[in-house]
Amino acid sequence: MSKTKGKSICIFSSKGGVGKTITTINLAGIFEHLEKKVLLIDLDLSSGGISMALNRPFEKTIFNFVDDVNNNRYEEFKNYTTKYDDFIDILPCPKDPRQCNKIDSKYIDILIDKAESNYDVVLIDTHHVLSEINIVTLDKVDTILFVLSNDPLDLKNMKSLMSIFKDSDITNYKILLNNSRDPYKDYFSIFDIKSIIKANIDYTLSSNFYIKNMDDYVMNGEIITLQNKMASTFNKDYETFMTIALDLLEKDKDKVQKEEGETNEQD
Repeated sequence: MSKTKGKSICIFSSKGGVGKTITTINLAGIFEHLEKKVLLIDLDLSSGGISMALNRPFEKTIFNFVDDVNNNRYEEFKNYTTKYDDFIDILPCPKDPRQCNKIDSKYIDILIDKAESNYDVVLIDTHHVLSEINIVTLDKVDTILFVLSNDPLDLKNMKSLMSIFKDSDITNYKILLNNSRDPYKDYFSIFDIKSIIKANIDYTLSSNFYIKNMDDYVMNGEIITLQNKMASTFNKDYETFMTIALDLLEKDKDKVQKEEGETNEQD
């Protein structure tokens, strides 16, 4: 029997600086608790920081993968990833920003297909600009998780993005309001935010999840959701992360059951 295809999730935002990368990394920690094999792909090609945030030196990047596929040198997917621990691997963005322009969007489909074949969960961090590569990624993945902050500019951009998604009949997304990024920004209530962006807020990280010594975690390459005291110290937000992960896995379970049902009907 062939291996079940993994779940691909793109973490996206309409503005930079909303805590998207840290959210992506913390979700990886939750999936590790669920004993899922996870790949973190850094598609913020020019300024990504996943490998830096996890303090892991690396040799190969997305550029090496694309270059080898393009020149018929590709052999095994694991040759391009960097190990974080027994459950989490990283595929970093290019070391040299000039290599970003050499990555054609046509290879994104191949990249995600390879990743889904090797991992239970593929978490893709992105730049907030709607570039061609990001558009291809958003169209390809199983689910999109938008990270939103309580910021007027962010809400303005998100409103425009939601209009685009509605016009394009795109519905495979969830929205996470991250109040922990700027705990002192509370300009709008949840009701106000939903009214502005014309969409629902599916999950909320509270201002209590604001980590003053976040730089210490980064310097040590630690994932907050993997720390022993996380579940008790930030129990509400830990539960939010767990709910997001379980929701995404449940969607995948529903899809598999539907496909199996269709196969049985054909038989």
